[in-house]
Amino acid sequence: MTSVFQRALGADFDRLHPELRRRFGVDGAADAGCVGTGVMDRIWRGAAFTVPFLRLGTLRHVLFPETGVDVPFTIENWAYTDSYGRPTLTFVRTFRTAAHRRRRFDATMVFSERRGVLVDYLGTHQHLAVDLHLAVDAAGALTVRSGAQRIRGGVPCPPALTGEARLREWYDERADRFRIEVSVTNHRFGPLFGYSGSFTVQYVPSGGAPVPAAVRPLRENPRE
Repeated sequence: MTSVFQRALGADFDRLHPELRRRFGVDGAADAGCVGTGVMDRIWRGAAFTVPFLRLGTLRHVLFPETGVDVPFTIENWAYTDSYGRPTLTFVRTFRTAAHRRRRFDATMVFSERRGVLVDYLGTHQHLAVDLHLAVDAAGALTVRSGAQRIRGGVPCPPALTGEARLREWYDERADRFRIEVSVTNHRFGPLFGYSGSFTVQYVPSGGAPVPAAVRPLRENPRE
């Protein structure tokens, strides 16, 4: 099989750093998944008025209001075929924001053959679908920019209620670690949320452990 990221990037996939090619090449054939463990150097949020919005996101494992430095986290990427027959890759991030509290940011990704774009379904119930535009920079890093956003049913989200996400992930050969930077901003209200950190990865070979039920969404969205 071909991974959803390889489909989305096409020939540019080969320009990724080799470690990124393996990580984003997880398709359930050679590797069933990979589990990253690391530390977020910083998690930040925007002004105080963003807190209710971020707190609301905790109900569906999308966003959260906590901030911090040196926050332990894990990221789980598992490949499987969803109930609509689509190759799918999970992005489930768990942040230990306090000794007694963990926050999750769940996403599942499919490649829309019809529209030729990677679609990111956010949250436990896939209420929000976001088009992702991928590129590979001169250093072999993956860059991602969010595009059109739709709520369940295919209704476009009003711009005032959406955030533009930007991500850059690269491999630090000197530290032998993956590094990531993420920011979410709104064109009217400014910075909303973001984080930066690093992690290492363990791969799960195909035929080993099954895809954990905890990383799969509780409801799937058929609209791409």
